[in-house]
Amino acid sequence: MNKAELVDKLAKDAGLTKAQANAALDSFTTAVTGALKKGDRVTLVGFGTFSVSERSARNGRNPQTGEVIKIKARKVPRFKAGKEFATKIGGKK
Repeated sequence: MNKAELVDKLAKDAGLTKAQANAALDSFTTAVTGALKKGDRVTLVGFGTFSVSERSARNGRNPQTGEVIKIKARKVPRFKAGKEFATKIGGKK
């Protein structure tokens, strides 16, 4: 599913116009991005948690030449699925 398909689904399910659904989705992604930039976590109970983690600097290899390269430390976004969401997707054990 891409963004356009998600906007169509949101508009249909919530009784919104496509423009309203697109604005709501853009607002959600902007809010999550802003919170993560500040170092906060975003928890949606039953769905999951968005957070930021740090990757330390490390050495890697150029697969074409085998040359060792340095990879800088950086922050990366993470998503951990909530129990309810994971159960719906993966089924009950």
